[in-house]
Amino acid sequence: MENAGKITQENFDDVYVDKIEVKEIDKFVCAEMGRQIHRYIKGMRGSKTMMENFEKAISNFTVEEKEIAIANYIDLNRKAISGLDFKVVLARAVANYCDTFDYMLTIINDKKRMSFYLDRIRSKYIRFHVVFEEHGKFGIKDYDGRIRVRPEYDFLRTCYIYVDDLVVIPIIAGKDGKLGLILPDENNTVVADFIYDDISLRDEYPYFEAKRGRRKILLNEKGEECS
Repeated sequence: MENAGKITQENFDDVYVDKIEVKEIDKFVCAEMGRQIHRYIKGMRGSKTMMENFEKAISNFTVEEKEIAIANYIDLNRKAISGLDFKVVLARAVANYCDTFDYMLTIINDKKRMSFYLDRIRSKYIRFHVVFEEHGKFGIKDYDGRIRVRPEYDFLRTCYIYVDDLVVIPIIAGKDGKLGLILPDENNTVVADFIYDDISLRDEYPYFEAKRGRRKILLNEKGEECS
């Protein structure tokens, strides 16, 4: 194809394939990624309710909104794609898109085309945040470099995670020798004051177990002490 040697991520739609194909394959890839999350929650967490909560939460989203939600889920539950082969995800998406087996093979055997789509999948779904250090204090930046947690803490014990209804729960942070809970909302909003000797993450509600002296305390995502 003319100009094939000058293909880039930015001009691929115009030079190499039509925008309808890109849009449709995006849609089928998104469905495959949603099924991967379904399998992860079902297999690793063993809760049908959690699985249904996640699927319900994104059921009315556009494809673009689902891509963002799934990418956020993967960022915060990275085991969800452990061992996942994106080539298989793409092959399934292409198979769903194509009307004939021969056309499917034409796309799959086109290395440049497949390379474009694989790069596209990774750019959409692998968007990991990072913990960074500044002047001896720690904060968090998202994939695009936006600071979600300003670097004001001695450490961040865990990165923020999603529960399965896509509610963001707080980060366990350390400050002045004590632990508390904060939100990754760019404002370092304190959810639970820095009064605890230890805080650990639980697999079920309430999501945190804290210690204050010899006392053990359960905290919910709002920082409220639960009996």
